[in-house]
Amino acid sequence: MTTTAPSADARALGLAHYAARGVLEHVLARHGLTFQQQLALRAAVTADVPRTPDELVREVQDSLKADAAGIRANLDGLRARGLLVADGAHLHPTDAGRGLLAAVGAETAPVSARIWGGIPAEDLAATGRVLALVAERANAELAALK
Repeated sequence: MTTTAPSADARALGLAHYAARGVLEHVLARHGLTFQQQLALRAAVTADVPRTPDELVREVQDSLKADAAGIRANLDGLRARGLLVADGAHLHPTDAGRGLLAAVGAETAPVSARIWGGIPAEDLAATGRVLALVAERANAELAALK
């Protein structure tokens, strides 16, 4: 008996996203972080140059399509916890912020390896191309709505 793999569609994409995000959010909760806070902290840690709060808000907003006020509140929360610090007009990650992000990465790495392991490289490449195209088209549709 041959089974046919389901076609990729919005539902399949959403189910995969929320399943993987659920794993990450479980780890983040142990560290007192939300998904949005983790994205903002990661944006600050991985930036080539220091970012202003407005730049970090735009980056997270571009990723999540989230409300700017909520993102600002999350940046304030990261500052209050000593994970980000203001230096003039810029926000810098602290050693504690870098350490927390590294700890989350270390906890999620073995789970990610189990989730992604064994998927053929050509399947991952095709999926990457499809997801990039879907994101591009959805972002264009969202821009047209504004």
